[in-house]
Order: sequence, then structure tokens, then C-alpha cells
Amino acid sequence: MALSSRQAELHRYRFSSRWQLQAAYERVFAALAAPIDYPLWWPQITEVRQLTEDSGRMRFRSLLPYELHVTAFAVRHDQDAGVLVARLTGDLDGLTRWTVSRGPEAGRTVAVFDEDVEVRKPLMRLLALPGRPAFRANHAWMMRCGRLGLARHLGVCHWS
Repeated sequence: MALSSRQAELHRYRFSSRWQLQAAYERVFAALAAPIDYPLWWPQITEVRQLTEDSGRMRFRSLLPYELHVTAFAVRHDQDAGVLVARLTGDLDGLTRWTVSRGPEAGRTVAVFDEDVEVRKPLMRLLALPGRPAFRANHAWMMRCGRLGLARHLGVCHWS
């Protein structure tokens, strides 16, 4: 049975987060291009297992008492353009994209994370309507912790 477009939208999330770091572009891009190392600095990413050169399994957990498991497949890795794109399958199905650019001053870098996914995890689908504000807040917390964790990992500051 196919879902109506309205039902499908209940399970779809689009997020955008902007991280501003007082670090060289090359260092920020390299850190974001190495998801195998994310658990070293991003507390909510609890596990990354490489499957192939261009894929891996990831496990996340933020404030809410559930985990998400995804397999990520690299779609684009373009350091000159500052773009990293991955296709996700599993508890989330869709795309993530990092766009990294040089900041307004030397030694500053801006990293924008965009995500467009459909939730596949049964509990989250069941709670789609009442849980949506909590799921969005949970994601915002995870992204805030990621930004702070990356700044610490790089030994730099972030600015707002």
C-alpha cells in the first residue's frame, strides 16, 4: 500500500546546520571527509565501521532513548569544490551533504550540513506526528555537540 504524499512528508526531515570554525579549510574538510574518525570527536556518533573504500555502517544516539543505524555510501568527495555527499540507507533513507568553504577571514572555515532523509525506523514512524518536535530538537542537540566536538578535536574555536 502506497503512502499518500502527506503521510510520506510526516516521515521526511530536512535539516541544515552551519558550523563556523576558526581553522584552516583543509583541516576542516579533512576531518569531515573521514567519517571513520567521527566517534573520536562527535559523542553522538557511537560507531563507524568501514565496509568498503566508499561505504560504512554508522550508529548514532543523542538525547532520546533510541539508536539509529545507517549504511552510508559516498556519492561525491570533491575537496576543490568543498563538497561531500553521502547516500544513507537503513533507519534513515536519503542524502547528507557537507559544503565547506573558506570563511570571511583568513583561517576561518564554514561547514554547512544539509540532510534530506526519510525515517524508516518503525518507532519513529509510529510517533511521527507527536514526536516530530522532539526528533528535531534531538537532531539540533546532536549537531551542536558535533560542532563543539570538532572544534575541540581541531584545537580551535568556533564563532557564531
